[in-house]
Amino acid sequence: MKFGTLRAIAHNVADSLGSGIGMLLGVYEMDVFGEAARNPQGFIRVDFLMGTATHGGVSPSLTDAIAKYRAALPELCAKHGASIDDFRELSARYFAAGLSRRIAVTIEDRNGPRPEHEYLGIPVRRAKVMDRLGRIRTNRRGSSR
Repeated sequence: MKFGTLRAIAHNVADSLGSGIGMLLGVYEMDVFGEAARNPQGFIRVDFLMGTATHGGVSPSLTDAIAKYRAALPELCAKHGASIDDFRELSARYFAAGLSRRIAVTIEDRNGPRPEHEYLGIPVRRAKVMDRLGRIRTNRRGSSR
C-alpha cells in the first residue's frame, strides 16, 4: 500500500474527530480540542487502531466517539483500497492553546516509516513554512519523533 494513501486515511480520521462533528460517524458532536485544553498535559493522544485515548482524562462521550472511530476505520480503509492491517500505528495528538488548534498525526506502516505530520486549524491543513528564499510553502516533510 502506498504511504500517501495511508497518510490520507490518517488525515481524514484525525480531521473528522478534530472537527467536532464527526462526519465519518454520521453526525456525532464532540470537543476533543476543548478537552485537550483542560488537560494538565495540554494534549490528548488518540490511538485510532486501539480506539483509546491517553494522556489525561477524557469524557465518557469522547471515549465512546473514539471507540466508534475504531469501528469505522476498516470501512474507511476499504474505500481507499487499503486495509487496517496496513497500519502498525495510527495515532494523533490534539493540542489546544487559546484559539490555536493543532494535530500531530503519526503513521507507521509495515515497512517501518514513522513520520509525524503536523496540521493546523479547523479544518486541519498542513502547516506553512518559509523557505530559504522567503516564500511561504506547505510543509510537506513529516518530522520524525
